Amino acid sequence: MRYYPLLLDLHGTHCLIVGFGKVGQRKLATLLKANPAQVTVLDTFALEDVEDTELLQLLNNPLVTYAQRDFEASDVTGKTLVFASTGNRDVNEAVSSACAAQRILCNVIDDPSSGTFTVPAHIENGELLITLSTGGASPALSRKIKKELQQQIGNKYAPVVTLMGRIRPLILELANDTAQNTVLFRRLVSSDIAEVIQKKDRIAAESILRSTLPETLHSTIGALLHELI
Repeated sequence: MRYYPLLLDLHGTHCLIVGFGKVGQRKLATLLKANPAQVTVLDTFALEDVEDTELLQLLNNPLVTYAQRDFEASDVTGKTLVFASTGNRDVNEAVSSACAAQRILCNVIDDPSSGTFTVPAHIENGELLITLSTGGASPALSRKIKKELQQQIGNKYAPVVTLMGRIRPLILELANDTAQNTVLFRRLVSSDIAEVIQKKDRIAAESILRSTLPETLHSTIGALLHELI
């Protein structure tokens, strides 16, 4: 395994995108979903020359700062993530080198091996996020597998993620033994809860929760299923 699998919390961080072509635009759109404190975008085009409405919307986001100039090594200082996404190999190498000198995570679009991370293909459905990677060997295969998973999973598990997000803190507040909690969580996700929610069968869903959750939480079942069924 070449890469270490990791999901990052980017809240409060500053990120940098050098080069704002189609790839840089995709990187920014995905980054903004993670709610960083700020994303700086560097490129050489003038904003007044931009006619693409979607592009302008991205750059006008209050979290985004656009600078029309060339990259400087000092631009990476204080950044958590950096993307080298220009069409110029020399510029991308300069970005990678500057990040390496300060031990900053860097993604290089035309030479992943010169950076420190790659961006995997991913499936996003509510709070459910599934990532997959071929270690850079075949992005085309990653896209194929992604499509197959999307067709297989559909919207089946997103409501269950929401439900478990509501249940977990309630269970942990009871301060029971960890092993006991583990059994409960596994029992619940191994049940038919995903199927009955998908079928909008509230009676069956309530029955599963009553048979799984401690009696002290039975009064919360209505709230737990709110808007899920």
